[in-house]
Amino acid sequence: MVKFYQQRHSYDYSWGTVSYAFLNRYPNPFATHVLSADTIEHRIDPSTGSLHITRLLRKTNSIMRGNDAFILEDVVVDGQSGALVSRTRNITHTRLLKVEEKQTLTIDPLDPGRTLCKNETCIVSNIGYGMNSRIESFSLSRFSENIAKSRKGMLYVLDLAQRKGLFRQRLLMERRVEQQ
Repeated sequence: MVKFYQQRHSYDYSWGTVSYAFLNRYPNPFATHVLSADTIEHRIDPSTGSLHITRLLRKTNSIMRGNDAFILEDVVVDGQSGALVSRTRNITHTRLLKVEEKQTLTIDPLDPGRTLCKNETCIVSNIGYGMNSRIESFSLSRFSENIAKSRKGMLYVLDLAQRKGLFRQRLLMERRVEQQ
């Protein structure tokens, strides 16, 4: 049996700001389980102008201690429409559990200063032995707990960047470009 999880959230920051924070969310104190985030590829699609990024995330594994987990993340940033779509999936321990997540960040149509976030997740276990449903249920409850930590991590990165003036510097650069 497959378990699905979906959640919506909004950030009181512009889409550009949240997208910047999303791409720079590691390291943060709420994601100490993420050991590394390495960019494998990045390119601009010449036909759409969208930025495509593929990253490999290395995380600790709380269930199988000593065996790190590797996650593949594919991100598409469409600056024209104001959408960032991230798809992640584990590439290790897939016989025990497959987790596929899609996270979408879009401009709030009612308030362009806010960003809407939608998480959709699919969890499947193929281990057999009558354990699939238990593993999926356990993983689903853990995943919903971890979404709250992930949100705290995003807010931490947003706050840190704001305190360091990164957004203010970026805004000044954008205004200079507009004036030219």
